[in-house]
Amino acid sequence: MKNIKYTLISCLAVLFVVMGCEEEDAVFGDVIAPTNLVVTADVVGQDSDNPNGDGSGVVILTASANNAINYKFVYNGTQSNAPSGSAEALFTTLGLNTYDVNVIAYGTGGVTTTTTITVDVLATYLPPQELVEKLVGDGSKVWRLKSETPGHFGLGPVGGVIPAEWYAAGPNEKVGVGMYDDRFIFDADGTYNHITNITNDDTAGTVFGRGGLVSELGPGGTANGDDVENVPYDDYSESYVLVAPNGVETINLSGLGFISYYIGNHSYEIFDRSVPNEITLKAADANGDFDWWFILTSEDESNGGDFSTIYTDLVWSDEFDVDGAPNAANWTYDLGAGGWGNQESQTYTSSDENVIVEDGFLKITAKSEGSGYTSARLKSEGLYDFTYGRAEIRAKLPSSIGTWPAIWMLGSDYQINTWPGCGEIDIMEQKGQDKNTVLATVHHPAVSPGAGDSGSTQVVTSTTEFHNYTVEWTPQLITFLIDDEPFHTIVNSPDLPFDSDFFFILNVALGGTLGGTIDPSFTEDSMEIDYVRVYQ
Repeated sequence: MKNIKYTLISCLAVLFVVMGCEEEDAVFGDVIAPTNLVVTADVVGQDSDNPNGDGSGVVILTASANNAINYKFVYNGTQSNAPSGSAEALFTTLGLNTYDVNVIAYGTGGVTTTTTITVDVLATYLPPQELVEKLVGDGSKVWRLKSETPGHFGLGPVGGVIPAEWYAAGPNEKVGVGMYDDRFIFDADGTYNHITNITNDDTAGTVFGRGGLVSELGPGGTANGDDVENVPYDDYSESYVLVAPNGVETINLSGLGFISYYIGNHSYEIFDRSVPNEITLKAADANGDFDWWFILTSEDESNGGDFSTIYTDLVWSDEFDVDGAPNAANWTYDLGAGGWGNQESQTYTSSDENVIVEDGFLKITAKSEGSGYTSARLKSEGLYDFTYGRAEIRAKLPSSIGTWPAIWMLGSDYQINTWPGCGEIDIMEQKGQDKNTVLATVHHPAVSPGAGDSGSTQVVTSTTEFHNYTVEWTPQLITFLIDDEPFHTIVNSPDLPFDSDFFFILNVALGGTLGGTIDPSFTEDSMEIDYVRVYQ
């Protein structure tokens, strides 16, 4: 970043250095007014070719004055306290705009010295859609510190490129300090919600932070070396903006907003977002001592043990223990070709060549038939549907490239409330080209068509062993699990279509949008299901 200072006599009108008007000149005992207030504003990315910055809208404000003990910058409806005299300001109104920045220097006894500068800032940045979709999902994706993985929290040198180079927390090393029960939600409207204790029913919680900085949040907590643990702090909302100063994707939080560990800096660089359901952030603390590193995940947490379900009464099941056609009291069929908009290659039938109960398993078999393919799609529509509960399906998936197995649910009112308005809950899907990963997704009008709020996880034995694919569906959360390990969670609400009856669909497609290219040597392959169970 090029640092350019301007004075009132500067021929350039982008930035100003000014001498502040002094409200108090005299010294009265311990009441001392700041003097010689000087303010600079550095637009990130400013150079001779870009006199108004790089379009990120980020400006570094710096104030200094004799006898000042604190500073505040007031701009564009935002107030930023800056004990060190430096703050990062963000101006995101698109285009070239001129802003007033009011600067207040605080002396002893509460006296102040103030001044105002103007700054011209260009804002052009629009974040890539894939970043928005990953961070926000449908606006209710829940993030947490990935406490179970080494290096989920740590520190290194300012400007470092090795995550947690100097210190990396071990798995669950910081249990009990007010960090692991925090949850972070980035809404589509730019609201950032920080839940400070996800296990509480009320808004009370505690947080963790850096000594000398976390006191900005208020009193309390227990000092432990340079840290302060369990500082009382309630749930809160701020705003966030995605920017890219100097080309680095960054999350900027307003006010005192922070992520996981309070460091007095509210701007987090996105170091890596290539891992599914995961994002790695770094931020320098306000003292300029270290870069702090955070690994966040949108997968749920088992806290070292099995997921604790609230649904334990078995209310419906099919154990597939009678050989022959599937039980007609539980299942009917979708028949025909084309995959209903997904460009699939199979024709669905009810033939026992494609669907049969045998040796205690339901077998849905996709086959090559002459110049085409056949398969089966079962559904419980009109026979069984439910609202809220735990659905568990034990299955082994087909291994052939191009097969697209799915275990899912559709809103029972889909005929009058057309998709995606009816909602869709995909308990398990697997792409045709990746047989080591499984997906879980919800579809609804805020993210569909053509998208969904999706999570994925590695299951390298999905085609050789049976696994339990589960959804725990409550009025508050929709949690997806494999073998009782959560990996994706959606915040449910009355605004989403997940408060009414859904029915099951079981199928194996070939090709199409998720199946991709079918292996030219494909002959047949099956998804085997041991049981389908619903608990409430």
